[in-house]
Amino acid sequence: MSVARSTDPDRLGFDPARLARIDEHFGRYVDEGRLAGWQIVVTRRGEIAHSSTYGLRDREAGAPVEPDTLWRIYSMTKPITSVAAMMLWEEGRFELTDPISRWLPEFADARVYDRGPVTSPHTVPTVEPIRIWHLLTHTAGLTYGFAQVSVVDGLYRAAGFDLSVPAGADLTAATRTLARLPLLFQPGSSWNYGVSSDVLGRLVEVVSGRRLDQFLADRILRPLGMTDTRWWVDEPDAKRLAALYAPNPATGQVFRADSIGRAALTEPTWLSGGGGLVSTAADYHRFTQMLLRGGELDGVRLLGPRTVRFMTRNHLPGGRDLASFSPSGFAETVLEGVGFGLGFAVVQDPVPARVPSSVGEYYWGGMASTAFWVDPVEEVTALLFTQLLPSSTYPLRTQLRQLVYSALVD
Repeated sequence: MSVARSTDPDRLGFDPARLARIDEHFGRYVDEGRLAGWQIVVTRRGEIAHSSTYGLRDREAGAPVEPDTLWRIYSMTKPITSVAAMMLWEEGRFELTDPISRWLPEFADARVYDRGPVTSPHTVPTVEPIRIWHLLTHTAGLTYGFAQVSVVDGLYRAAGFDLSVPAGADLTAATRTLARLPLLFQPGSSWNYGVSSDVLGRLVEVVSGRRLDQFLADRILRPLGMTDTRWWVDEPDAKRLAALYAPNPATGQVFRADSIGRAALTEPTWLSGGGGLVSTAADYHRFTQMLLRGGELDGVRLLGPRTVRFMTRNHLPGGRDLASFSPSGFAETVLEGVGFGLGFAVVQDPVPARVPSSVGEYYWGGMASTAFWVDPVEEVTALLFTQLLPSSTYPLRTQLRQLVYSALVD
């Protein structure tokens, strides 16, 4: 599949000279050694207005970024898992208010951290159970061990949950272990980025009676023609996989992070619905176009249009935003004026965050600095692929918004 520009940008309301600033700006990151390479795709009304690559997918091998380069999309897996869950919801298989313990009984006796150190935490019972909508909105009280902010994060790391899961654990075993760890807060009382989408992936397995990889392949990836999206990269395609990099704190120059990056070359023991997929720009482009078109693409309908609109509204209680509904210490994603829907961040007001966008735009990104957004008002989608850890190193995502929206002149 191609992500080549399909029409003249000015026919879609873009100023070509202003769009050219995208490549100039992000090209400097590569020229200065702060990124190895990148790929960017911008569309409007379903047509590709801008598509470019720059730099190297593997600096050590001298291999350039190409249109079919494979990228670790990490948390851009989450929206795909959320779509899978909502496909089952559309079939009437569950209600969003159902306790997850109906399918995952290990969560029936979940407890909440109250006080104390990692060595002797004191917990209290949950006031209400974890419900399915809590998983979709990251309000379940689950967290990430690598966040290293709270005592509960420390408990996760002590149990083997850092950037991965305990050695040898599959999705079933990992979920059962997570259920024994205390929640960061009472379900529904706050927002925190964590393993909610991984638990949601296990829920999809139990409700559907199929492994997560099989369900995604049969119900989403193959129907949409996302033929390059997979859980790991085997030998025939290994050269297409971009290398993973991190910045040298002293110089900002990138160095290869093989200790983490090599994981994508091996079949995983667990299927992470929150961060396990590898994909291409062409594949994820098809996913975003399906969303923009209200759940349908090329005659294949995954979701009803009203379901997509429902998913991409702010579901945080009281219409709160992430800045006011999150524990202290979460910096990367918390933005004023941004709420959270069923699998996506949702812009309520772009002004407080000082980032141009439309009310109702929804988006997410991945740990290696990948990103996407869908703007149903302007009918714009954008994709950014690179492989730099952590994603907070540079403001790549907000800068891309600046450049795209300032190029939109109709």
